[in-house]
Amino acid sequence: MSGAKKIKQAYIAAKGRYAELDVNTDRAIEQLKKVSVSLHCWQGDDVGGFEKPDAGISDGGIQATGNYPGKARTPDQLRSDLDKALSLIPGKHRLNLHAIYGELGGRNIDRDELGVEHFSRWIDWAKSKKMGMDFNPTFFSHPKAAGGFTLSHPDKNIRKFWIDHGKVCRKIGAAMGKALGTPCVTNVWIPDGYKDVPADRKSPRERLRDSLDQVFGEKLNKKHNLDAVESKLFGIGSESYVVGSHEFYMGYAVSRNVLLCLDTGHFHPTEVVSDKISSSLTFLDEILLHVSRGIHWDSDHVVILSDELKAIAGEIVRGGYLDRVHIGLDFFDASINRIAAWVIGTRNMLKALLLAMVEPAEILRKLELKGDLTSRLALIEESKTLPFAAVWDYYCMKQDVPVGMAWMDEVKMYEKNVLSKRG
Repeated sequence: MSGAKKIKQAYIAAKGRYAELDVNTDRAIEQLKKVSVSLHCWQGDDVGGFEKPDAGISDGGIQATGNYPGKARTPDQLRSDLDKALSLIPGKHRLNLHAIYGELGGRNIDRDELGVEHFSRWIDWAKSKKMGMDFNPTFFSHPKAAGGFTLSHPDKNIRKFWIDHGKVCRKIGAAMGKALGTPCVTNVWIPDGYKDVPADRKSPRERLRDSLDQVFGEKLNKKHNLDAVESKLFGIGSESYVVGSHEFYMGYAVSRNVLLCLDTGHFHPTEVVSDKISSSLTFLDEILLHVSRGIHWDSDHVVILSDELKAIAGEIVRGGYLDRVHIGLDFFDASINRIAAWVIGTRNMLKALLLAMVEPAEILRKLELKGDLTSRLALIEESKTLPFAAVWDYYCMKQDVPVGMAWMDEVKMYEKNVLSKRG
């Protein structure tokens, strides 16, 4: 019996088992086909970018740990690596690009002078693949970020530089959205904060509020650009105080009608983003997720199919929020094959969503409303051993991507033929 026939037979059996619980797996597969996950470019080159690839921590840079061979060192190499990763992931997805990945042609162009022309090859690449793009101003890895402050800096000239950077990035994001026919989510994250206890928590936050108001001052067409703001609990060098806290950005997003970005690594270790989704969407039209995996801190490990990832997907699907939640990934691991990291993380995000889509949600809701909490718990636990793998394998086959671990063979071959030949 051929592999395809075995996969189909297994799917037919699984489909019948799910149907006993009023779950339509065909419909779930069609639903998942419409979901686009935004792949983050910075996994492919360890957050280096092409403006100043060797920028270090002394310039306020971000450090990826590990030295696995084959890192992308040019835009063409990074696009080639993304092509390979996307060919192994079912569905049609997006690219999430940082401002430091512009192609400047060897010219000395600072970040407050960037224009859409510096990203034209990225837009052409995305257009050729019929995929959308998202964008991020880069408020790190720059001499003017070396002191740990950007939009909340006490020096008005430094603040102005970063305000202008935010402004040009919004225009670039809008141009991307217009060219590709799908809104670009332009997300603002800044590293501003203090290593030790500050004497004044108030003033930096007031400066940040005013700076953001200037960045977002020009009204842009939401068909082309959606603004988002991202909080953080702490960072290396800002352990005691972060200006852009969750409470700050929650208030800002609600009062200014912009998207709130929830990064799964940016909260207390015992705090979960899954519990914040319905709360946030009670007051906001849309939110952005940056899905990562923190271990004890915001360590940006590759996303695995954890209980929290499944809970996040469950909240999105059960709440009917798929058209109100923009899902992006945010991790960078330089200790393993970088393409494999993209594939593992993205496929796990999609698995979590499909798991939520084949949950016997309607029966669970009815049991809960009846007050039969015993049966609710019993069914939740029984549903964990339903034949989900057969549904996932069938979806991958129908999307013409490798089933099971077969994708890893292609990654190994690409590593042998392409990555190993890079300096």
